[in-house]
Amino acid sequence: MEARMPRMTGKVAFITGGGGGIGRATAERFSEEGAKVVIAEIAAEPGEAAAGSARAKAGDSGGDAHFIHCDVTDRASVEAAVAETVAKFGKLNVLHNNAGGSTPEDGPVTEAPEEEFWRVMKLDLYGTFLCSKIAIPEIIRDGGGSVINMSSNAALMGFTSHCYSAAKGGISALTRSMAVDYAPQRIRVNAIAPSVTLTERVKKLMQDKPGIEKLGQQHLLGLGLPIHIADMAVYLASDESAITTGQVLSVDSGVTIY
Repeated sequence: MEARMPRMTGKVAFITGGGGGIGRATAERFSEEGAKVVIAEIAAEPGEAAAGSARAKAGDSGGDAHFIHCDVTDRASVEAAVAETVAKFGKLNVLHNNAGGSTPEDGPVTEAPEEEFWRVMKLDLYGTFLCSKIAIPEIIRDGGGSVINMSSNAALMGFTSHCYSAAKGGISALTRSMAVDYAPQRIRVNAIAPSVTLTERVKKLMQDKPGIEKLGQQHLLGLGLPIHIADMAVYLASDESAITTGQVLSVDSGVTIY
């Protein structure tokens, strides 16, 4: 039997929030599949650790990983991180807008603090917008590629985290619009919509929000793991998804249909 060829050989990927959870799992999978990966992370310690883990996972695939400090809400920081990526690896093919997340402060509009609304909008929605604005010209320069955004089942069903739901709904809408406008430049833009995914952050959140634990019990195939989302990201980043664009793909153990 012939050895399977890596699915991302020759590709350079920029993953925001790559220091833990879904981002780290995706960095490891991209590296396993032969990609050169930049872990764009605001915190140095988890960023460096994730880069080391991804390099170790690369084996003989040709993959590599490198940590670059990046605050996705700060234009100068994103510009510097993208420039460093291109300087190190020569190009950019894949942008994974993964940075984001909710907090226990979220809730119904009549209860959630306004500060939490603006926090999640700036991190999740504006961060996706800003990184796309700066990275897409580099992807165009290399002849096209893939942008992978992170939506959520919270954008697809009623959920009590109204601030987070609004931000993720905005990301879903932005994904569809970007897919139309950048198709002529051969850029595919899709979003992944996970449900409860057992990252360390979500495990802590579940302790504080019993409603999330109840939602977890409704999953048809059990709760998801970061690797399940990472495997979908590999598909969207690879040439296998050559005509997949403008989609919000649920990786949610069937919770949105149950």
